[in-house]
Amino acid sequence: MHSIRVRVGFLGLALLAGLSSPTARAAAETAPAPTVEEQRLAGAVPREILARSGFDAVAPRFARLLQASHSYAQARRLVDREGGALWRRAVDRVQGRGPAGGDLSRDDDRPLYWARLGMTSEVRTWEPAFTVTERQRTALLDALERTSRGQSDIRYPAHAKGLKRVLVTGFDPFTLDRDIRISNPSGATALALDGTVIRTADGPARVETAVFPVRWQDFAGGTSQAFGTGGGTVERTLRPYLPHVDLFTTVSQGRVGRFDVERTNGAWRGGFPDNDNIGRTETVPVADPASQPQWTTTTLPYPAIVAADTGRFPVYDNTSVTEIPAGGTASVVRPDGPTAGSTARAGGGGNYLSNEIAYRATLLRDRLGLHDSLPGGHVHTPVLQFGAGNTTEVTDAEFVRNRLDIVAQVRAILTVAVSATERTRD
Repeated sequence: MHSIRVRVGFLGLALLAGLSSPTARAAAETAPAPTVEEQRLAGAVPREILARSGFDAVAPRFARLLQASHSYAQARRLVDREGGALWRRAVDRVQGRGPAGGDLSRDDDRPLYWARLGMTSEVRTWEPAFTVTERQRTALLDALERTSRGQSDIRYPAHAKGLKRVLVTGFDPFTLDRDIRISNPSGATALALDGTVIRTADGPARVETAVFPVRWQDFAGGTSQAFGTGGGTVERTLRPYLPHVDLFTTVSQGRVGRFDVERTNGAWRGGFPDNDNIGRTETVPVADPASQPQWTTTTLPYPAIVAADTGRFPVYDNTSVTEIPAGGTASVVRPDGPTAGSTARAGGGGNYLSNEIAYRATLLRDRLGLHDSLPGGHVHTPVLQFGAGNTTEVTDAEFVRNRLDIVAQVRAILTVAVSATERTRD
């Protein structure tokens, strides 16, 4: 992960039109506009992905239920329930449980992404018969984001003697204006591994996962059109679990044809536009900036990971960063990592949101006093590519093969990492 205005309620509009009174229609004309990200749902590709997975019915059904709510409390319960159900449905589909819903391959992460946007658009543009404040609508969007991303569904078995606990994160698709067909293998990995057990040389390990948005504001905190006051999403999601897991890794899509274990993460946002076409160029905003380091480092067992045969893609220990040296003004690429007193301009994983999630997760690890006891860091997957010559179809055999191979190799990397780690917890 280096570097149309349409009401998305069209998914349920036909079903609601006959029930709408003139007053409701007038109110809808002044409803909040869908976000840039939500507006992309009007395209043929998202509609095809949803139809070929059976997820095209998610937003219309949710819209009907939301419209039938008689109070904010009822709407909140609905959002919590349906958001969680969407996540579990996506996980089940990828892991082979229940009907496929269509001919799109089960390993695909995109139905979850586009169905979620349909649901957030319905909440954003919903005009109930009772008063809903801006703060309440924001809270509904926040709850829907968290529940539909698995962020509130991280659960490890209690009192499971000898069971290791592994936490993995992935991302939504991104650069959608470049190619709206894009899938993110890190998101597919999260769906494929959630709740699974991997067998390692150090015993079984339970994997729990969550997916994060590709939006700067969600990571920073504060109010945003896209998400509300649910910013700081990385720390909010990971903080309860890092003291209790045996290993964690954030995962994102990186370079063509290779995996990278990123050695160093930098405290800099490079400004590349996010999924709402918003850029940020600044120091990564975190709590207590006075104590904020310019760099954080991986504690994953990267020598063992790089040395192991984990799959068809090569795996590299990436030590390169871009810095402004102490006393300097110009950026310099350092192949062997940062120099003393330097200012970050890019970590090994660049200066986009993959670098930022790695920086935030490892900084949280360190601030919790876990640097010397908790293996954690960031893994970049290969870019997920379509078959040669495919510039229009939403999927093909090579695309599916590449995604399955990437997911399998992440699983193998985790197996090596846990096997190479000796940690005990009460």
